[in-house]
Amino acid sequence: MESHIVKHEGNALGADKDTLYLLGGAALIVFGAGLILSNPVVRKYMGQLGVGNMAKDLIPDLDRYLKLRSM
Repeated sequence: MESHIVKHEGNALGADKDTLYLLGGAALIVFGAGLILSNPVVRKYMGQLGVGNMAKDLIPDLDRYLKLRSM
C-alpha cells in the first residue's frame, strides 16, 4: 500500500517538473523575441515589410474563424 503512494507522488513531481520546463521555455522564447524586436535595425526592416498592415488584414479572418469554430 505504501509503495503505491510513493509511486503516485513521483508521477506528480515529474509532471510539475515538465510543466516548469514548458513554462520556462515559453518565457525564454518571449524574452528572446522581445530582444530581437527591440533592435532598431530589425524594427526598420519590419516596418518596411508592412507587418502591421498584415496584422490588420488578419484580424477579420481570425474573427470569422472564431465565430465558425463556436458554432
